Amino acid sequence: MVRRRRTRFIDVVIGLLLFRWARALFRKSGPEADACEEPEVDQSAQPSRDASERVPLPDFRPVVIDQPIVEFEPKPSAHDMEYRPDFLCDGWSSDTAMVRLASVRGYSHRYRGVPRQDDAVAVAYPPTGAVVFAVADGVSSAPYAHIGATRACRTVVGLLLRQLGSGAAAGWPEVIGDTAWHLVEYASRLPGVEGSNSAAAERLLATTLVAGVVTPAGDDLGVEAVQIGDSGAWLLDSRGYRPVLGSKTGDGDVVVPNAVQPLPRVPAAVLPQRFRVTRGEVLLVGTDGFGDPLGDGQGQVGQLFTRLLCRPSWPSPLEFAHVLDFSRETFDDDRTLLAIRPRQSVRGKANGNG
Repeated sequence: MVRRRRTRFIDVVIGLLLFRWARALFRKSGPEADACEEPEVDQSAQPSRDASERVPLPDFRPVVIDQPIVEFEPKPSAHDMEYRPDFLCDGWSSDTAMVRLASVRGYSHRYRGVPRQDDAVAVAYPPTGAVVFAVADGVSSAPYAHIGATRACRTVVGLLLRQLGSGAAAGWPEVIGDTAWHLVEYASRLPGVEGSNSAAAERLLATTLVAGVVTPAGDDLGVEAVQIGDSGAWLLDSRGYRPVLGSKTGDGDVVVPNAVQPLPRVPAAVLPQRFRVTRGEVLLVGTDGFGDPLGDGQGQVGQLFTRLLCRPSWPSPLEFAHVLDFSRETFDDDRTLLAIRPRQSVRGKANGNG
């Protein structure tokens, strides 16, 4: 009797298993299989819930050079007439040039809640492959220096693009004069200013300016640039940094005749500098927040940016901004830096040149 019950039980189990197997086979082969059947999931191939915890996060703590600045939580930038972010960064490549740009608020301004007074613009002009740029450093004593820097950059770049569109070469005296007049007109809208007043514009909006046009020149880049004030420009290669505009000496003295005349003052003679950026070189344009710690380029700051920019793979825009925001005692001014280097053209790559 016991043996019969056991045999019957086994038969029932086998029957159930065969029935379930047949039903599953029928459902998967039927016309509704794809729409109704949930796919079997390989659990071993699924990421675990804590997989994100194992992804390494980049270290964005400030790069420390020598003695760092004391750590603190920045105060919000004072908002008056125009929104001002703590930093900006940009980066792109055309067929002929690679561009990296960053502007970061200095540690002293972060501590006091003062807006970033630097600004910069770099724009591609596809019809000729040109790059039009401007870098400005608002004078710290001017209450609206941050606005002056922004207005100067956008105005001069707009005027240069308009000239390129007309097919004319850059008329620098006219461009700089019109940029200065724009600052005077803008100042007339500020509180306490009546009419167009150049003295009031200088008191409220004064800013330095370096502006230029970079054009393809064979495998190189041709540059034409003007300098108003003490922001500078350098050519960087494996041998070091070479100033291509007026620069400061090691004693901090400015050796450019118009260094004490920021916009809206216009020097009697607006003379552009012309030079080339060859393969293996990088054009750097920066405010003195970068130029002062750089010095002659032989110190730790110069070595840091040589490692960053004299390598085949260029930094991402965020990495570029991160390194520019280094922490070094006593160097706490706003920093702005534009880097441009020649890029192998698409045609050159296709032909196997360069």
